[in-house]
Amino acid sequence: MSVKSPDHIDVEVGQRIRIQRNALGLSQTELADHLGVTFQQVQKYEKGVNRVGAGRLTKIAKVLRLPVTNLLGVHDSFGAEGKGQKDVSSPLKLLTVPGAVRLFARLRSAHGRQNASFHRADR
Repeated sequence: MSVKSPDHIDVEVGQRIRIQRNALGLSQTELADHLGVTFQQVQKYEKGVNRVGAGRLTKIAKVLRLPVTNLLGVHDSFGAEGKGQKDVSSPLKLLTVPGAVRLFARLRSAHGRQNASFHRADR
């Protein structure tokens, strides 16, 4: 009997959930409380060990304030095969590195301050 590994799509959906949850500053426990599940269940969703059903995915998207299609990666895959790129590495893998979301937020914040000072100097 072999150990069943998670489907790559389930893993990517889980990564998207984790990235958005971290970007909003929510803990797994806080997301779990909104969904009426345990934080262990959220962990399993994020790792792709357990599949997220359509109803639960809709609730997660609502809590994370984004369309369900973003969690499904509809926008990530458009055009990849049409351009002859069958094995495109997901940019999501970069954001799963510990601290990457915080770094991205800092960069966005610094970029915003830089733009604001540029516009003030324009006057």
